[in-house]
Amino acid sequence: MVHQTMNSSSPSAAKASSRITPIASISKCTAAAILGVLAACSTAPPPQAPSTPKVSAPAAEPARPREQQQRERARWIAVDWSELPGWGEDRAAELWPALRAGCARPAPGWAELCAKALLMSGPADDQEALLWLMQHLRPWRIESLDGEAQGLLTGYFEPELIARRQPQAGFQVPVLAAPPDLNQRRPYYTRRQIDSEPLKSRMRALVYIEDPIDLQVLQLQGSGRVRVDDEDGGRPRWLRMAFAGHNEQPLQPLGPALAAMGEWKDGPAAPRAAVRDWARRNPARLNELLWSNPRYVFFREEPLSDLGMGPRGAQGVPLTPGRSIAVDKASIPYGTPVWLDAGAPLRRLAMAQDSGSAIVGAVRADFFWGWGAEAEAQALRTKQPLRLWALWPRP
Repeated sequence: MVHQTMNSSSPSAAKASSRITPIASISKCTAAAILGVLAACSTAPPPQAPSTPKVSAPAAEPARPREQQQRERARWIAVDWSELPGWGEDRAAELWPALRAGCARPAPGWAELCAKALLMSGPADDQEALLWLMQHLRPWRIESLDGEAQGLLTGYFEPELIARRQPQAGFQVPVLAAPPDLNQRRPYYTRRQIDSEPLKSRMRALVYIEDPIDLQVLQLQGSGRVRVDDEDGGRPRWLRMAFAGHNEQPLQPLGPALAAMGEWKDGPAAPRAAVRDWARRNPARLNELLWSNPRYVFFREEPLSDLGMGPRGAQGVPLTPGRSIAVDKASIPYGTPVWLDAGAPLRRLAMAQDSGSAIVGAVRADFFWGWGAEAEAQALRTKQPLRLWALWPRP
């Protein structure tokens, strides 16, 4: 999955992102006991006065250098659990569905531990989940090769759209399948060429949607849900449009493109609502805006019998709303649990299970919020400083 949404009539789809439970702290005493950084939650009695003369303390030994692991685009530094901001305050048991999903395709070095996790029925509570993680894993601070430990967290989601199988009034925008020659020509044709003859008539449409800007949002997110209302005259049916490749042309999101055209003066990028408003007022210039983004993403159709299941990420397993993130696999292997700190309330456990064309670098992640209007709103608000710790099996 490479990484706005129309309201749907499906209650389970619309409420999927609302199932993300807000982080609630366990007691401070419990967290302290888990970390082992406090002897007790009460105040210790004052020490007795020494009965022998004081002697000079020996000089402190210099701190030993911390163990490191080198990745292609990142350096991992071994740390103590007490160095993870907010550790012990997450609903750690909520990680288990994502962890078990990731263990279907374990990261290198995870096979033995994944076998143990899959045999478990799941932790009884958050404390048991934390204890299991601390017993089997070791935390490593992730930083860039030049030592930068702060990066960026953004968010993404699955759009929900209404579609038709055949073009008709109001539904003229095709969602295209990957052409047979996509891998034979690199880079492939630009968006403008794909939208124009003779290429246009050679492309195969999976479904047709209403809004060309919705198509670009779908392509930017890399996956989406469509409700087909006219299939065989039967009941509406939900399908997933899953990522099937792109044309390897440069990506230019529409917000920055509108600003580059001189049509937005209030910053480097127009918000999505402003882009839609401009398109509505300037239909004759719509293609100028659309074609400023040469990147084109193609899709494949998948059944969506379980509306509670997320799209498959780059690891090849379904993503879990609120617990899956996209990362740079040259910095963090797929299937790695991480502790992310993007400030409250986004201090939590997550699984590295996806990628994105804009997700490059050691401390860079895209947080999967789910699907529907609430997930879209959360994703659009997510853009904040980030620190990351990888949790890796003990030797």
